[in-house]
Amino acid sequence: MKYPYIHNTYNPYRDNVQGKANEPICVAGLLDRSKQIIGHSYEGEAPDWTLEEIYNRLHENAPRIAIIGGSSDHPAHIMDFQTSSRAALRIWQNGGVPFYFSTPVMCDGTAQSNQGMSYSLQSRNAVAEMVVNQIEAHSYHGAFVIQGCDKQPLGVVSALAHLDRIRNYRGEAPFFATFAPAHVLQGGTIPADLFEELESVAKTAEERGAEDIAFDLRDAMAYILQCSSNTAFQGVLQRAKERGFITQAAHDDYEKRLAVNTCDGLGGVCAFNGTGNSSRHLVAGMGLVHPELELLTDPPSQEQINTALDALSVMINQPAFGVSNILAANIKNAVRIHSASGGSTNLMMHIVAGMLYGGYTFSLHELDRIHHEVPVPDLFDYSLTQGRDIFALAMQCCSGNSRGMESLFYELLQNGVPMDVDAPTVTGTSWRGRLEKEGKSPIERIAQNPVILSKPRRPYSGVDVLTGNFFESAVVKISGMTTRQLDEFDKKAAFVLYYENEEDANQGLLDAELIEKLRKDRLFSHENLIAVLKQNAPERYSAYADLSYDPLFDALVEESILKLAVVVSGQGPVAFGMPEMFTPMQHINASRKLKKLATLISDGRYSGVTYGAAVGHMTPEAKEDGGILYLQTGDVLFLDFRERNIQFMEEASFQKGELAFEFDHIRQHRKALAESRMAAIRKRQRMVAASNRLTSHTDAAHGVVPLQVFEEADLDYTKDAVSLKLAKR
Repeated sequence: MKYPYIHNTYNPYRDNVQGKANEPICVAGLLDRSKQIIGHSYEGEAPDWTLEEIYNRLHENAPRIAIIGGSSDHPAHIMDFQTSSRAALRIWQNGGVPFYFSTPVMCDGTAQSNQGMSYSLQSRNAVAEMVVNQIEAHSYHGAFVIQGCDKQPLGVVSALAHLDRIRNYRGEAPFFATFAPAHVLQGGTIPADLFEELESVAKTAEERGAEDIAFDLRDAMAYILQCSSNTAFQGVLQRAKERGFITQAAHDDYEKRLAVNTCDGLGGVCAFNGTGNSSRHLVAGMGLVHPELELLTDPPSQEQINTALDALSVMINQPAFGVSNILAANIKNAVRIHSASGGSTNLMMHIVAGMLYGGYTFSLHELDRIHHEVPVPDLFDYSLTQGRDIFALAMQCCSGNSRGMESLFYELLQNGVPMDVDAPTVTGTSWRGRLEKEGKSPIERIAQNPVILSKPRRPYSGVDVLTGNFFESAVVKISGMTTRQLDEFDKKAAFVLYYENEEDANQGLLDAELIEKLRKDRLFSHENLIAVLKQNAPERYSAYADLSYDPLFDALVEESILKLAVVVSGQGPVAFGMPEMFTPMQHINASRKLKKLATLISDGRYSGVTYGAAVGHMTPEAKEDGGILYLQTGDVLFLDFRERNIQFMEEASFQKGELAFEFDHIRQHRKALAESRMAAIRKRQRMVAASNRLTSHTDAAHGVVPLQVFEEADLDYTKDAVSLKLAKR
């Protein structure tokens, strides 16, 4: 499929001789290296990429296509050299001019629990800026994106949508792109000898009366090995060491043997449904991924790459296939696929950011409106313990039994969810054309362990937006909780356990004696314990109401009637770069007793859930004088998840058995406390490099984007996005 020339009146490689002097050697070098890397498997005519021919293509405005990769210090990009080589050769064969550049890519797993997490969210905007800089400076027309993990995928989507909007404003040809997600990394397996040793530790814990450690260790052993599960092992092994069941040397040895058996040498995106794979599903739902490349278990073949790149031939010069238009035309499809597939909480910000970078007015509240416009059922039966992780889904796709998000799109239609079948995609057709071509979804052919379902697990899914009397917005991933878990925390009163930052939270939540210390220090009043009993378990009220403090506290903990709202404050974008609260979340998950009590609340970010809820992205953040700054240990919150709100409770009324919600007076009463905390936040903020702080950005409800991006986003996606049906008129 030969690419057409680009329809621009201005061509810097025709009108400016310096680029034609500099760039041919870069293109020739890329193609020479690509042929060497591919070696004997190279298919095509003898190399014809002379400097003269490269010069001619640049002069004639042949499509200049940037292959955008990522840094190889991220596991998702280890095999970029192979994929970029195959792509470069095919772009040249199709009459285009290939270029290659890569961006730094932060690995959230590597950055967890260190200062790096304060740069993770900022890296999304930094990637967007770098991509815009490079493409504008070298005047590329389109891109083949090797999609990685964490913030890179939506950083590049944001950049390319932004570029497309700028090109449109200048009257230039639309910017086109296709995304090639890195393959799925198979989870590791605990070696048999190590499994036996860990089981021996569990038995020792049982024999010494530490059933909680035995349970939590075996629970961690049931999961596939991945960097995130290693955090769970860290927490429970730390407790085992403190109780004297293992030595520090044994702890170190176990961690090493777990770590080196976690990742495959070919890299890829981890098999759990975190931000990496959620981004894969989301970008596919945006119409930007060719199904041939969407879910693979190995780096893509030349044939698969060819199929995706050949499809660009019908997209070039066509406004409907510009990145910003594809994004906006598919936004409802993308939100519903994100919901139905149990997508990461992180992406709530990134979806908003992508639309704003594309020039469209958008916010968290509009996203939530789309989410709740029609019921979106849960059609994703994902599990890390029962053979239904994302690697299993990729195997189903590679065998032809699933088409990934195309199949999910079909099943959503079958379940009555209105999907825009006329929205354009990078196949060069609409979803309608793709579904007609493939016929009926093949999901029904998967006899065992289907990940994508035809019949919903339950009628609701996705990430919900919360409001309350002490904050404006927050998000919670209801889809990550089973109905039973949700029932355990919904409409419950929860005591605040307040931490001013993540370091304090990690230290406190790792303490094996945490719950006992709460009882010993009498941090929750006896009157409030009685009120919590009456609200959370009225059927137990007559049995426990007359107990003294210690036996009452123990009974409430033992029966999981006591609920804790673990608040981690001072983690917002302005305060500390909005790091992900994965580590405190895992410390809760690694404690059988604590996880049945705790909901985690923060102005930081989340990807998933604890056993209870993980409420994050709270606005205004503490640094911006949000209500979260004024909470303190012992306060009582009312968790009303199904009604999508959390309320600060008026204590005197609560003790009388009444639900009264009042917060405004707290600000005045705790003014001195807030000032002290604000001073601590400002001091701690200096730990983040001033050059990379997220000042002059919008808040989490508005994507955490530069203010200029937000202010210039004035298009209405409901009116200005063009479907293929409209484009053909």
